[in-house]
Amino acid sequence: MRARDAAGNQSPASSPVSVTTTTGGGNPGSGTLAVQQRGGSGTADSQIRTSLQIVNRGSTAAALDGVTARYWFTGDATNPGYQIWCDYAVLGCGSVTLRVVKLSTPRPGADAYVEISFSGGALAAGASTGEIQVRVAKSDWSAFNQANDYSYRTAGSFTDLATATAYQSGALAWGVEP
Repeated sequence: MRARDAAGNQSPASSPVSVTTTTGGGNPGSGTLAVQQRGGSGTADSQIRTSLQIVNRGSTAAALDGVTARYWFTGDATNPGYQIWCDYAVLGCGSVTLRVVKLSTPRPGADAYVEISFSGGALAAGASTGEIQVRVAKSDWSAFNQANDYSYRTAGSFTDLATATAYQSGALAWGVEP
């Protein structure tokens, strides 16, 4: 492996490197569940704002009480506390549970995630949960730096987001974990 700087200078070759790529449970586009995202706040903002939905691409209904989705981010502080809101959900915010989980060992682009779960119901084959608007702020309202956050992006319409993950009965069903 060699590195090249902005001026075009090339480093000496490194020792051989062994690389193994993983897909976190298969091609993120071929699972029966998919996480789609639209919106997104600026990279430097006092809140993370995004809209997510889960789509069932399978041929049978999925029990929503066994489905969760995760949006991965960094808190940019040693031990920040969080506030979290469901601002709107097609299913109704009363049937959606949000929580922030801090990782015991940070990963590239993530030291926490927002987890979305459901109190019940079923997601029919070919259907989506519809929009779920999520908002997260630090307890001290300091700004997030989302530029390198694992799940961060802005999008004008709902499209697949393989860096947001979905789980069915605790097993990874969509996406790639950081």
